[in-house]
Amino acid sequence: MRKILSTIITLLFTTVSAIAADTSVAGLYPVANSGRIIYNFNQGWRFMLGDKTGAETLDFDDKNWNVVSVPHTLRLEPAEASGGRNYQGIAWYRKHFTVPADMKGKNITLHFEAIMGKQEIYVNGKLACSHLGGYQPITVDLSKEGIKPGDKCVIAVKTDNSDDKTFPPGKKQSALDFCYHGGIYRDVWLIGKSPVAITDAIEANKVAGGGVFLHYDNITDKSAQVFVNVEVGNTSAKTARPTVIATIKDKDGKTVGTMKKSLSIAAGKDATAMLGTTIKRPHLWSPESPYLYNVEISVVNNGKNTDGGMVRMGIRKAEFRGKDGFWLNGKPYHQLIGGNRHQDFAYVGNALPNSQQWRDAKRLRDAGMIIIRAAHYPQDPSFMDACDELGLFVIVPTPGWQYWNKDPKFGELVHKNTREIIRRDRNHPSVLLWEPILNETRYPKDFALKALQITREEFPYPGRPGAAADMHSEGVKDNYDVLYGWVDDIGKEGTPDDKCIFTREFGEMVDDWYAHNNINRASRSWGERPQLMQALSLCDTYGEMHHAQRQFIGGCQWHPFDHQRGYHPDPYWGGIYDAFRQKKYAFEMFRSQQRDIEPMVFIANEMTQWSSDDVTVFSNCDSVRLTMFEGDKVLTLPVVHDDNDKPCAPVVFKDFWNFWKAREYSYKQRNWQRVSLVAEGIKDGKVVVTEKKMPSRRSTKIRLYADKMGKELVADGSDFIVVVAEITDDNGNVKRLAKENILFTVEGEGRIIGDASIFANPRQVEWGSAPVLIQSTGKPGKITVTARAAFGGVHAPATDTITFESIPAAMPACYTDKPTANTHVAAQQRHDNSQPAASAEEIRRTLEEVNKQQMDFGVQ
Repeated sequence: MRKILSTIITLLFTTVSAIAADTSVAGLYPVANSGRIIYNFNQGWRFMLGDKTGAETLDFDDKNWNVVSVPHTLRLEPAEASGGRNYQGIAWYRKHFTVPADMKGKNITLHFEAIMGKQEIYVNGKLACSHLGGYQPITVDLSKEGIKPGDKCVIAVKTDNSDDKTFPPGKKQSALDFCYHGGIYRDVWLIGKSPVAITDAIEANKVAGGGVFLHYDNITDKSAQVFVNVEVGNTSAKTARPTVIATIKDKDGKTVGTMKKSLSIAAGKDATAMLGTTIKRPHLWSPESPYLYNVEISVVNNGKNTDGGMVRMGIRKAEFRGKDGFWLNGKPYHQLIGGNRHQDFAYVGNALPNSQQWRDAKRLRDAGMIIIRAAHYPQDPSFMDACDELGLFVIVPTPGWQYWNKDPKFGELVHKNTREIIRRDRNHPSVLLWEPILNETRYPKDFALKALQITREEFPYPGRPGAAADMHSEGVKDNYDVLYGWVDDIGKEGTPDDKCIFTREFGEMVDDWYAHNNINRASRSWGERPQLMQALSLCDTYGEMHHAQRQFIGGCQWHPFDHQRGYHPDPYWGGIYDAFRQKKYAFEMFRSQQRDIEPMVFIANEMTQWSSDDVTVFSNCDSVRLTMFEGDKVLTLPVVHDDNDKPCAPVVFKDFWNFWKAREYSYKQRNWQRVSLVAEGIKDGKVVVTEKKMPSRRSTKIRLYADKMGKELVADGSDFIVVVAEITDDNGNVKRLAKENILFTVEGEGRIIGDASIFANPRQVEWGSAPVLIQSTGKPGKITVTARAAFGGVHAPATDTITFESIPAAMPACYTDKPTANTHVAAQQRHDNSQPAASAEEIRRTLEEVNKQQMDFGVQ
């Protein structure tokens, strides 16, 4: 019976692994019948906030702890919880499970994609691993701890996200521009590998070695040389003679190249198969055409597949030619304009499931961005996968922000992080640059030169990603490939001609670093005029990035998503999306700057009694015709295109909207249907796109929509989507000025993240809408979300309901305990971790230091 059950499990895994290609695990996508077994290990973690003596022991009583799924944040926080209000300190996770029977004959490991802060990981009460740093993978070898298939096992993880200057980033959170949200906030995987198997690139700990390494040479549109290095380890007791096979397939599944090599590997040793081939007429990867091949790798030993997986491959050639600018695939490329990205989301902090990582990349690409600076640390593997797929270049930094510890061990840990980052991310075509130094930090010259050397040691082949750093830092100007600066730096004395210039952060217009009053920061809740001012301000600085001088290759906006900060009581409100990923006007401005996408127009005016008489329209067309009141007023204005400034300047129709005229139609003539604005985008003399706006009348309805963006909710106990309730009138026009509190309920296989203690449910309507986070259970099925006014009555907006289904998870799961109803600790359940209030003098000194650092590194 047990054998039959094991066979069924194996068949189930074989079936699902073939469709699991949207999620990579430890650098490889699962492939059917590969010999490698992978379980999702995210569900069934018992959790306690705070420290507890003996929590690491095997027989510790944890039956009263909540059972949660990871990715998990230590404590849910309000959407506005900046200024050191998030939990900082120790927390424990414990997981009881039985090792699956199909792991027989395998080396069994646990792969944590990241845990914030410093960690201790115990296996059945024994310390198996200690780790410093919150952004890199951690692997625990269960087989070395004596764990075998069928064993009952307890994994205990002690996490600590409190301030610690001994490892990067090192800076106290109270002086930090982001937050060290804690917990096991990325995926965990249980992996079974045969004794003869592909090694892990990080665990192998070899310069430019370990795992799978893709690289290329002689790339043209006619042919490209492709190289696949595959390191295979042998943990068996005798010599193995496996054959490594790499098969390259195009998007249609057609094989375009096959390579194989036989190896002889002594017991306890490893060897690398150096494979290579030439692809004729390759599809070259670019943001406009992010073409990915699949490289399927198999390790065959004694006639059986013992290990394997798939790596997605993008062939592209990137060059930084100094005065001649940035070249891609042998041709000059236009400016690289994009944004920085923090891994921060409303309520859950950094604990984003893979689907939201993908959606974030899609949101940035939809805004027209083509490069992302991963501020200020390596991002989730699924975000990197999404950038490969969607056509986003990425600058990958080592963790650090405005802090240097003179203890040599600190610099050594920075360099260790950089090596591991390169080993993890080197196969991504999206990786354009490494940032191997500490952001806005004064560090010694030898540190900068060593950091640069590491990027070249770890990627010693043609086509390596470049290295970027602040041009005013020690050792950078004369040595690094790309210098962070401004277009004004070009031609200045001391600026080298053979280096490209890139602006790492544009858009900030703060009065000072204490007050943070800023024209480019606008909470979506503030409404029309602040959002419009933000959009116009960002448009001006966007224009500065779009420059004719080839040596200046672009810049990244700071920052596309609103996020929490440690050193200021206000969140960062400079995003083109809010923390729930609801769009602001600035999103439409960014989108309008892309002339090569589908035509668009957006009227940045809500036609309220408070709206400006000037009507601003964002469009990428040749001209815009604006019509008011069904023909009372019609005007056509050009969209100004400037190759040395804004690609598509905002179109401003002066003194166009007239509230009193609208009132006359509504009040005197009872003809409110005429009160409208219609914008028509005109291209090549033809109307190609139209938008109509009407002012909202009486609030009568609630309208729900699920912000899926093409990704269904996965029933893995961790995934979530945002569902938004909008207040509308009878005709579906959003009542932007409505003030309601929306109460959400859910039925079926879903649960609401957060409650009244963090103002999540009920949720106040802001700028016409109220979002809620809906998380899946571990069972696929229907989910019904209902939204009603928290205080009902005869004239309250009518309740709305939306039903959708979660889909089965692609990976099999391994867990014993089912999640409790309350899977998160809410903000009201405070623990003795409160950070003591700083004195006015301490705050002043901290902010003066930040201000000096910002000014020293060229923030304009």
